[in-house]
Amino acid sequence: MSAYRFCRTDDIGLLVDALNRCWAPYHPDEPPVTPAAFKRTIRDLQVWCSSCMVAFSGSDPIGVLIGAKRRSSTLVHKIAVHPDHRRQGHGRHLLASLGSKLAILGPPRIVAEIPETLAPACELFSASAYVEEARLTDYVLDRDANDLGEAAGMLIIPVTIDDLAANDLLGEGPPSPSASAGQVHPQVCWERSVETLTARKGDIAGLAVASVEQIEAYLLYVARGAGEADIMSLRSFIDDGGARLRPLLSQLRARGIETFRFAKVHPAEISKEWLETLGFRPAGGHLLYSAKARSE
Repeated sequence: MSAYRFCRTDDIGLLVDALNRCWAPYHPDEPPVTPAAFKRTIRDLQVWCSSCMVAFSGSDPIGVLIGAKRRSSTLVHKIAVHPDHRRQGHGRHLLASLGSKLAILGPPRIVAEIPETLAPACELFSASAYVEEARLTDYVLDRDANDLGEAAGMLIIPVTIDDLAANDLLGEGPPSPSASAGQVHPQVCWERSVETLTARKGDIAGLAVASVEQIEAYLLYVARGAGEADIMSLRSFIDDGGARLRPLLSQLRARGIETFRFAKVHPAEISKEWLETLGFRPAGGHLLYSAKARSE
């Protein structure tokens, strides 16, 4: 007999166990989830235990849904059913239950960012009335790319999340020329949104191109081991074909960073042509699904 329930803030141990039982078999290369790691997702991604569900067979977790909630929408961050219990409707029931709850409590918009290689997950969301909204592309810039060149007289300064926020350039600043018309802040994935950048500001470093009047472009990143960095934001406020972004990448390469990973880039976030000119290449992607919460 199967049972389902939403979780509480004191259910972190249960959710960690459910993830390690149900999610881990499909992702053997990922480390086991720990309570500390789960608490980081609460801080960084605004995971809400009350937006998380567990499915049970007896006392054993056989399915799990992890939901992150913000004012604008709820993200289905993870959803998985134990391999021995697939094709029994548990995944659809978890999604439907979350939709019914959000239809009452809000926000009504629900999104999910699913790796395009996970065909069963894509099928689950399509069968649950989610619509494919956009393709998010993972980009990589490595040492085999063209030489990035020098700064050519541009003033490069360190910049922090707080600096950008103080200058209204983080979430409320002028739109990038590469963004869609009328868009204040480029559309970005959940893990690189303004809320995440703010929550992770202690982990994130940055460089900017500055003139006497303003910051003209900036790059935010998290350094990894072995000469790698994850780009958290890459923006230019000057329509220069990406020229002001080039010296920012060059400065980091001079510091020993050889590989840059720019994950889940929305087509409206930054010009594809700019990225190609800088030497970025596609390396996979995710499908952005969305739905409006409704009662079943």
